[in-house]
This record gives sequence, C-alpha cells and structure tokens, in this order.
Amino acid sequence: MITHRTTASRTPVQLAALITGVVFLLVGVLGFVPGVTTNFDQLQFAGHHSDALLLGLFQVSILHNIVHLIFGIAGVLLAKTWSGARNFLVVGGIIYLLLWLYGLLVAQDSPANFVPLNTADNWLHLILGVGMVALGVLLTRGRTGARH
Repeated sequence: MITHRTTASRTPVQLAALITGVVFLLVGVLGFVPGVTTNFDQLQFAGHHSDALLLGLFQVSILHNIVHLIFGIAGVLLAKTWSGARNFLVVGGIIYLLLWLYGLLVAQDSPANFVPLNTADNWLHLILGVGMVALGVLLTRGRTGARH
C-alpha cells in the first residue's frame, strides 16, 4: 500500500523546514528571472561584479542562486524526517549566521566577496540565521525524534 504524507501528518519542525526549503527554491528560481531580477544582463557566475539584484535589492549571481536552490532542495528532502528537519533548520541557520559574519567582514568590492553579498543580503542572512535556528530549537525543545 502506498501512503502519501500530508501536511497534517508532519510535525511542526518538519513543516517549518519544508516551507523554508520551498521558499529557498522559489528565491533560487526567481534569481534567474529577468524583471524579478533587475540588471539581469549583468548577472555573473560569481563575484562582486555581478550587478544583478533580486527584487531590485539583493545582489545575486549564478552561484548565489545555485546556493539558494541547493538549500531549497536540502530543506525539502530533510523535511521528510523530524531529525532531518531540525538539523536543516539549526545547521542551515548557523551557516547563514556565518555568511552574515562573512558579509560584515569582507569588503563589498573585494574579490573575496565571491558570492556576492551586499548590505541587504547581510541583514537578510542575519534574520534567516536567527529565524532558522530559533525554529529548529523552539519547535523541537523538550522532544525526541519520536512523533508527538
């Protein structure tokens, strides 16, 4: 018998990871859409010379969009289990907090800014990092991997 998992059968942490993953996928795809991404003709593979801006605000490159797609795929896949969902949110959040620190420490016009990142990206990475870690911790606090 084949069973399909519904939203109602997911734990809150699994649902949070799934939604987060889907949002990352959407952002990754939208980074490749002219109009949604302004200066699309200036989209570079990587580096601070990419002047493409997602929603006219967030500096993106092909590499940056691919990172969003990878995070999205990871979120959707890891949301299938309680522990996977928790780990995606907590570890992914820590990665985004490290990316926020990296963005603060590396000059925006530096070759080391290879992702690339601008001030709007840095603030978003801080919010994402804190939000993902908070979801991963708060939605699993006092629980084990067993379904509740």
